[in-house]
Amino acid sequence: MGSPDKVKKVKKEKKEKKEKKAKKEAEETVAAEVEVAAEPAAEAPAGKLSLCAIAKPLADDKLSKKCLKLAKKAAKRKQIKRGVKEVIKAIRKNVQGLCLIAGDISPVDVITPLPVMCEDRDIPYIYVPSKEALGQAGLTKRPTSCMLILPKPLKGDAAKDDETKEFAALYAEVAKKVKAAAIIFT
Repeated sequence: MGSPDKVKKVKKEKKEKKEKKAKKEAEETVAAEVEVAAEPAAEAPAGKLSLCAIAKPLADDKLSKKCLKLAKKAAKRKQIKRGVKEVIKAIRKNVQGLCLIAGDISPVDVITPLPVMCEDRDIPYIYVPSKEALGQAGLTKRPTSCMLILPKPLKGDAAKDDETKEFAALYAEVAKKVKAAAIIFT
C-alpha cells in the first residue's frame, strides 16, 4: 500500500482541498448575498428581495450605500441605537437622529409605528432594501430591522477632531438627502 507518512500526507492534502472548496463556496454565497442587498428594489426579481408595502420612501442604490456607510461609522463611534425596542425608546425620549428602517421586514407590523413616531417628532427616516445589509453596517452579525443614528454621542466621549468633522459632514449630507427623498415622496 504505502508508508504511513505518505498516507497521512494524502489525507492531509484531501482535507486541505475540501477546506479550500468549502471556503470558496462560502465566499461565493456571501458575494451573492451582497449583490442581492446592493440591487435596487425596482430591478430585483420577486424571489430575491421582497419589500414590505409601507417601504416608502425607499433609498436608491447610491443613497442606500451612503446610509450604510454612515451607520458603520456611527457604530464604530457608538452613536447608534439598534432594534425596534431601543429605537422607539430613544424616540420617546426625544433623542434626535436619523432613522434607517429595513424594507424587507416580515411581519411588517413590527416596524409600523416607527414612521409615524418619526414624523411626529420631525426625525428624518428612510427605508433601506435589506435588513442583512443594515445589520452588517451596524457591525452586528444578525440582521437589524431598524437603527437610529445619533448626530452626537450621548455621553461626553470625545473623539479625534478629524473623525468628528468627517462624521458630521457625512451625517449632514445623508440627512439632507433623506429629507429631500421624504419631500419627493409626499
